[in-house]
Amino acid sequence: MVSRFPWPVPPLPTLSALADHLALTPTQLAWFANPDIAHYHCLTQPKPGGGLRLLAAPKPRLKALQRQLLSGILNHLPLHPAAHGFCPGRSVLTFVAPHVAQPTILRLDLADFFPSIAKPRVAALFRTAGYPEPVADSLAALCSHRGTLPQGAPTSPALANAIAYKLDCRLSGLAHALGLQYTRYADDLALSGPKIPTNLADHVAAILLEEGFTPNYRKTRRMQPSQRQHLTGLTLNQKPNLPRPAYDELKAILTNCLRHGPASQNRHAHPAFAQHLQGRILHLATVNPTRAARLQKLYDQVTFS
Repeated sequence: MVSRFPWPVPPLPTLSALADHLALTPTQLAWFANPDIAHYHCLTQPKPGGGLRLLAAPKPRLKALQRQLLSGILNHLPLHPAAHGFCPGRSVLTFVAPHVAQPTILRLDLADFFPSIAKPRVAALFRTAGYPEPVADSLAALCSHRGTLPQGAPTSPALANAIAYKLDCRLSGLAHALGLQYTRYADDLALSGPKIPTNLADHVAAILLEEGFTPNYRKTRRMQPSQRQHLTGLTLNQKPNLPRPAYDELKAILTNCLRHGPASQNRHAHPAFAQHLQGRILHLATVNPTRAARLQKLYDQVTFS
């Protein structure tokens, strides 16, 4: 029996219905949902703070199916107003806007955001959406890799936001009770206001653990107006802006790419170095279009292989 569908998602009462929805045969569906088959290209990437990050990019056929699930199902799941990462109509600017020129900002970080979400939690989300257990398990298998959310799948951000919905509710409620602002951009959390209790970080960490997430204690920061207040690379003391050193660094990288070639600057062996640089320029364009236009001119002169 299919339970009621609390969200506007397509009813898929059986595995056959799911296969039809994805234009697959039941046999093909079982093949794509089989975790023992190598459906991903995997590589490791150094983290800026040390350690390695596993990137698992789905192969083209599975990626196309995941995009179908994203548009047909996941984009209809509820989004909390405090969530701003990977949300239509929201951005880094909407994430930082409530915290600009605030007396105190508390910044926290979630450790291994996508990998910390296990496949059973994904299946439970699909069951909550109204799908019977076999369909929910198959959907979770299509969106998982090695038992967790893969870093490179198009479905992972939407699933992570939906699974973090209760977390956002609890932290928003806590912030409201204290007269604070709360927003989240993927694994970056921020609370701000005129007076932040000294033990607030401990209370937030306890809630994170209760909700199945792990706080990255090394990245917890309490920032006063006398300091450089920054979130997601933007300074917020007076208005959102990219720090001058970050702009200078990106300009130097692009200049050296032009003089010595992109390989000389790709020190961390980034698999999509050109796209990485373009993303940083687009990020700057949201807060300072003039500076971004200067960097874009440099970028357009570089020959990326």
